[in-house]
Amino acid sequence: MDDLRHKIASSHLSRNAYLYVRQSTLHQVLENTESTARQYALRDRAVALGWPIERVIVIDSDLGQSGATADREGFKRLVTEISLGHAGLVLGLEVSRLARNSTDWHRLLELCALSETLILDEDGLYDPAHFNDRLLLGLKGTMSEAELHVLRARLRGGIISKAKRGELRSPVPIGFAYDSESRVVLEPDLQVQEVVRHFFATFRRTGSALQTVREFRAQGIVFPQRVTVNGEIVWQDLLHSRACQMLKNPRYAGAFFFGRTRQRRRPDGRVESRELPRDQWILVKDMHPGYISWDDYEENVRRLEENTRSFGGHRRWNPPREGPALLQGLVLCGRCGDRMTVRYHTHRAKRIASYYCARDNHQRALPLCQSIHGQALDDAVGELLVEAMTPLAIEAALNVQQELAARAEEADALRRQQVERARYEADIAQRRFLRVDPDNRLVADALEADWNTKLRALTAAQEEYEKSRQAPNGTVSDERRAEVLALATDFPALWCDPHLPSLDRKRMVRFLITDVTLVKGDMLHADIRFTGGSTRHLNLPLPQTLGQLRATDASIVHEIDQLLDTYTDGEIAELLNERGIRSRNNPTAPFTRNRVRKLRLAYALKDRRTRLIEAGMLTPSDIAARCGVEISTVHLWRRSGLLRAHPTNDKGDYLYEPSGELPAKYAHKRTDNREGALMNRKSVTSHSSNPRGAV
Repeated sequence: MDDLRHKIASSHLSRNAYLYVRQSTLHQVLENTESTARQYALRDRAVALGWPIERVIVIDSDLGQSGATADREGFKRLVTEISLGHAGLVLGLEVSRLARNSTDWHRLLELCALSETLILDEDGLYDPAHFNDRLLLGLKGTMSEAELHVLRARLRGGIISKAKRGELRSPVPIGFAYDSESRVVLEPDLQVQEVVRHFFATFRRTGSALQTVREFRAQGIVFPQRVTVNGEIVWQDLLHSRACQMLKNPRYAGAFFFGRTRQRRRPDGRVESRELPRDQWILVKDMHPGYISWDDYEENVRRLEENTRSFGGHRRWNPPREGPALLQGLVLCGRCGDRMTVRYHTHRAKRIASYYCARDNHQRALPLCQSIHGQALDDAVGELLVEAMTPLAIEAALNVQQELAARAEEADALRRQQVERARYEADIAQRRFLRVDPDNRLVADALEADWNTKLRALTAAQEEYEKSRQAPNGTVSDERRAEVLALATDFPALWCDPHLPSLDRKRMVRFLITDVTLVKGDMLHADIRFTGGSTRHLNLPLPQTLGQLRATDASIVHEIDQLLDTYTDGEIAELLNERGIRSRNNPTAPFTRNRVRKLRLAYALKDRRTRLIEAGMLTPSDIAARCGVEISTVHLWRRSGLLRAHPTNDKGDYLYEPSGELPAKYAHKRTDNREGALMNRKSVTSHSSNPRGAV
């Protein structure tokens, strides 16, 4: 003891002595009491060195925490007191009590050297400000960290060796249990087995974890869940997270796995976990019975990954949904190669699909790459499938019928098992109530309430079961079975069956078509790639726009264009009505002069006046200028038959034919009215063979 006192100065004794007490785990705190007692006994060493007992402060808030953990409240407090210069001595049973990693240990030594704080362990007293003592303390810290590494390596090696043989005992998911010989077997509860099998069968049919959860909810099927590792099983609604966990768990394929995740400690002390690739796992197949084969497990994982990619940047694939778009998730843009998205709009209470490529529009605010109306495309692809798949019609229809029947039977069996379980639990509650002492009212009341609860649950389960059996179910009725068998010989009828849901029709397409590439130009070019590798090319006319649908027929416009060479707007309307021609926009309304005028303006047709002027006709002003008369005189000459005129509209305006000799001035006064009328009749008679005579 005297050898240690020469390092202790009055400056050390004037400050506090801090005893740091720590055990790595709570198990060590409860079991290794001797080690804890030895650590607390170091207070006597501090008193013997000259510190009063009331100034020996014990820090034991880190009991049960590993020395490799950075987030230790007691160690933080110790470092704070040293940094503030309040500590003259730090006591620890050994270096490993203070820190198990070099970072914390050397930082502590640096602070002790700066604040002139001594360190005492079971071997001796050290001054970190002296080189030799600091070197020795550094070696002790390194050896302590190496010791922890060796211990971990030995434990890890034993775990890895046992895991490679598939003998490492680990918690098993719902549907499995350990027998008396620690072997993994199927859950003895048959209802649990049936529900788990039904879960995988439903996912195989729907191809979506969320859709599987929806079907369980729609059918009223609850799912088992183990409260603890080997505890009681409770029945709850199936959750989407639980469904994804089951689909990714190789245990259900009868395989043992270990090391699927790796943990890493972050600088803030938190632990993060990340999943490793499968080639880095310890995976042992066929170690115990399973619910699915390994091929089924890989197929399920592949489907989940594809469903996940549907929300990624390129959305390379997504599962079929309930919308009417037949090619949803299969259409590729032929311009940029991106997956095209579906957009719906409602027209006359019917949902209409459109395929559009909008990635650049969303990401770079550029115009849409292309947008295509989906109704005509879906119809064309459907006709192509009907034409190509006729030899497989019987097999496809029978598979559909068998799947529907098996699905209904599975759901009915599961609901019946729920009734049986509820009845069993009610019987147990009854027997518990009957065995209780009637005088013990507290227990009797609680058991009676539990019995009533079980009876209500039994009644609800029975009502649900009877309701499901009495409800009309086309998949199990004889009439529906006959319809399906009748459709089995006619694939076109099966495809066009209005009772066939869009979701099932799209699943059929997924089995036959890999993708469809679209390019929109003067026509819609569709390249269809089938699952087997063959391709088909379709050229479809572009769907007409609203303006095109409401436009007047080109034949009517052409007819009006020809009639304008001879007739006015009003005369054209009368001719069209006489011929029974009607517009497709309003087939009941006759043509009028105003409608003909609007069509002429809408389609930029030349009016009759322009056509006559281009043919060389003269205006009244031209005639008046040539003859040196007033315009009113020109009108009198027309009415007297001295000039040949053609009407330009229905308002009485005329243009005149040029002739070699024009009437002389006052010619209309020198002409007898009777002779004028006779000449007028002769003029009309002589030109009656023309398409339209002049007046």
